[in-house]
Amino acid sequence: MSALDLPGSLIWATRGRSWGFRFLLNGGWSDPLLNYERSFAGLEDEPATWRRSAGKVALRFPDPLGRKDAAGRVIPHEFVVSGALADEIDSVEDGRQQIWPLVAGAYARVWDAEGPPSTADLGFTTHDNPPLDAAGG
Repeated sequence: MSALDLPGSLIWATRGRSWGFRFLLNGGWSDPLLNYERSFAGLEDEPATWRRSAGKVALRFPDPLGRKDAAGRVIPHEFVVSGALADEIDSVEDGRQQIWPLVAGAYARVWDAEGPPSTADLGFTTHDNPPLDAAGG
């Protein structure tokens, strides 16, 4: 799968150096929050985790480059992976190896921006990733 195809397969929530926690990709959902909450239910306190449920994988890991926000907190990356890509993930490490290379470049471009990025800033196709509200989650 190319990084350009990701918007329909991933819900991606994270924060930047100075912008707060929000959805960067919405998995093709107009409101990804319910799918996100269902996928991560009971895993809220785990800094690194994965779980397969209902054909999706919930995946969380700290920023692989150790980037921190302005408050000094390590930035987590949280994904809900669906489709064929989810079938390839059987651990946090699998997820890091499969998913991070697909989003690393996009995140590098936006993590230290003054404000939250737009979908266009990420460089992914937007045809299946409708705009997200500013609250993001």
